[in-house]
Amino acid sequence: MKPRVLIIIGLLAAVGGVLHLSRAGKPENLESGENGSLPAAPPPVQERTEISFLYSTEKKAWVEEAAAAFQKTHPSIRLYLVERGSLDAAQAILDGRERPTVWSPADTAVLRMLESDWATDPERGPLFARQGEEAPQSLVITPLVFVVWEDRANVLLASSGGKQISWKTIQRAVSSDQGWPSIGGKEEWGFVKLGQTDPTRSNSGLQAMLLATFEYHHKRAGLTVGDVLDAKYQEWIKQMERGVARFETSTRLVMADMVRFGPSRYDIAVVYENLAIWQISNATERWGKLKVYYPPLTLWSDHPAVVLQAEWVTPRQKEAAREWLAYLRSHPVQRRALAFGFRPADPEVPIQTAEAANPFSRFADHGIQAEVPPAVEVPEGPVVRNLLTMWTRVVGTR
Repeated sequence: MKPRVLIIIGLLAAVGGVLHLSRAGKPENLESGENGSLPAAPPPVQERTEISFLYSTEKKAWVEEAAAAFQKTHPSIRLYLVERGSLDAAQAILDGRERPTVWSPADTAVLRMLESDWATDPERGPLFARQGEEAPQSLVITPLVFVVWEDRANVLLASSGGKQISWKTIQRAVSSDQGWPSIGGKEEWGFVKLGQTDPTRSNSGLQAMLLATFEYHHKRAGLTVGDVLDAKYQEWIKQMERGVARFETSTRLVMADMVRFGPSRYDIAVVYENLAIWQISNATERWGKLKVYYPPLTLWSDHPAVVLQAEWVTPRQKEAAREWLAYLRSHPVQRRALAFGFRPADPEVPIQTAEAANPFSRFADHGIQAEVPPAVEVPEGPVVRNLLTMWTRVVGTR
């Protein structure tokens, strides 16, 4: 056979092999679309938007439960939770150590202080909106209260003429070098032990200083830097803080330790109402009855939440953050806050209900009440900053 014929046969065989392999590579049962076209490709997987929620520690249980439910119904959003004391968080944002999408401190006073500190750098724009849907909005509310073991409470009340337990009542008891016997208490109780957080790191400690300052100056509004600089007032604060052996960074820890160690740790603690509600039953089972008293003036922890306007927050993250905050403010989640001792921020959700588990009915004999004394006006950022500076100079951490 001639070489040319062999070459032609070889080429034909190669082409046939390629055609065979191309047929074999296709599944025989492939269904074609209309007009013989291939079926449409599956839709692309939706990209998840990641947001971080930096929040104050005392609302941990409520937030974690809400977040778990939110993630099930919002698969396109990945929510990261970061708990941190309000003042610690404010400083971390200012320093750049925390870059959250949404921030929720315990109190508007902390929000205002950070806003004031943030504005000292002219190159930075506003940290958050003042108006519109991204402006600060409250999630839940709770007042600051005194929590006292019942036998100690009876002595404190008697020392104040049976009226009420005030900051002045506590200051007088704590500052005495003779301890409980100086106001009619038992010798074995020793010195009056006060539980309070560090006001430079925790919101409840800051609130305690603010309320004590308002009471000392007989004011409900208009607290000034001059009030903070008053020498007699500073000495009064210094004597009151003698009763605190250790300034904790977490209000939740103060309340837990009061129940864990009983009167050997604290006779009196300054905590949020929701934490007192959370631990009342545990205390009764271990050490006896805890009584809750509301200071003569109220300072609300309104737990504002803001979507930050910082350069690290993208438009998509802002949109996702608004969805998360809307969920926290929804009626079912607001009603659920009652179970954790909080008062719903939504005025349409009632505080007092007929449910047996409602804390405002269940713990009424411990002193829990829906009505509270008059509220004070939250001072501006510079007043708060000077108050903290004064405390550091006069008292200092320990």
